[in-house]
Amino acid sequence: MNGAATAQTLADRVRGAVLRPSDPGFDARCAGFQTAHRHRPSVLVRPAVTEDVVVAVAHAAEHELSVAVQATGHGLSATLDGGVLLDTGGLTGVTVDAAARTARVAAGTRFAEVVEAASRYGLAPLNGSFPGVGVVGYVLGGGLGLLARQFGYAVDHVRAVDVVTPDARPRRVTADRDPELFRALRGAGANFGVVTGLEIDLVPVSRLYGGELVFDLARTPGLLARYLRWTEALPEELTSSVSLLAYPDLPLFPPRLRGRRVGHVRIAYTGDGEEGARLVAPLRAAGQLLTDTVAEMPYTECGAIYNDPAMPHAYLGDNVLLRGIDPTEADAVTELVTAPGPVPCVVDVRHLGGALGRPPAVPNVVGHRDARYLLRVLTPLLGASPDQAVEAQHRVLDALAARQRVGGRCQNLVYGQVPGSADDFWEPADHQWLTGLKSRIDPANLLRCNRNIPPDRAC
Repeated sequence: MNGAATAQTLADRVRGAVLRPSDPGFDARCAGFQTAHRHRPSVLVRPAVTEDVVVAVAHAAEHELSVAVQATGHGLSATLDGGVLLDTGGLTGVTVDAAARTARVAAGTRFAEVVEAASRYGLAPLNGSFPGVGVVGYVLGGGLGLLARQFGYAVDHVRAVDVVTPDARPRRVTADRDPELFRALRGAGANFGVVTGLEIDLVPVSRLYGGELVFDLARTPGLLARYLRWTEALPEELTSSVSLLAYPDLPLFPPRLRGRRVGHVRIAYTGDGEEGARLVAPLRAAGQLLTDTVAEMPYTECGAIYNDPAMPHAYLGDNVLLRGIDPTEADAVTELVTAPGPVPCVVDVRHLGGALGRPPAVPNVVGHRDARYLLRVLTPLLGASPDQAVEAQHRVLDALAARQRVGGRCQNLVYGQVPGSADDFWEPADHQWLTGLKSRIDPANLLRCNRNIPPDRAC
């Protein structure tokens, strides 16, 4: 069936918008936060109700059309060429149950809405650094958030998933009703259905001692090594990271940062401010500070800790999970990142451990929990080609000795269509199990525009 016929058939049956490539607004609706790549579907459906998702998935299955799902487009990993794009951005809403400390969240909801709704009851979701990210994609990919060392991965705290599976069947999936699918959705969800809503735990956090310390690396030698030593004795209530980069001398950056080699240390501590200041004091003494915003703050201001850019832009990113980083490696990574070059890179080292290292109360497929650190390389595509960006990233990733790698990557921090197999997002045994489940739930692999798990054809 051609695109025009597909669009007309769907438009006759759904309440939401149905757009073809020639229709006004089509390009804008296909665009996501990640501007380096874009879906190019034959038809776009913007559901108004869950039944619209059911109709669209049934239509795609009947005509053997691939299906992609996009709410905000931050973590786009594979683009759709033809087929049906479900834009879930219109399915929004948050309902908080303060007594149960839970929230029911619709598919297109962003974390900023959940943070605000939960704050009225002294609660908070397990969101990441940027509250503008969509809840569903972030959580089902694991969810490595601001409070991760204290509470673990966000997906460990999912209580129920509302999903339309590739057979066009709407289901409410819980540990009791469908333990296999519940386990798979929590960590590999995009492969097994179109999620229309989640029920998630909230945590009793209303304020933080948090912010960032910004150092001039030219006057703070060995910052990364010092940061790594500092993390060795921290309580689980403190989650942190360090970012290293060389700022171009361009007007779009603040004068204090232009042309400098800089280190950003980000802090989120749920204990009291006095103890937080004591814990952070060794870092404050590490070298020349350009900025110090670490202070008491309401949780509603948590987005200011990383102050991530809010405007859509083009970027690539990859990461490795590590057992450790020795001082020699730390210095080598710092030099690679901050040396002059045609492609700028931002390197994050995130401190893991704590609750991240413990299995969840209900099993899911987020693995590699023995990692102590995550090394992420982010490359803004400012005049550089994707191939140049990938080469620059892997100069940094490969600088670490193989003995330090745990053997996996974090889904949340892979951005764009970077090379490499999707297998290493999961433990080998879990990946084998997931391929078997995929062969039963989606044997045609309709849901393949994601971190794809192909069905096991032998099943």
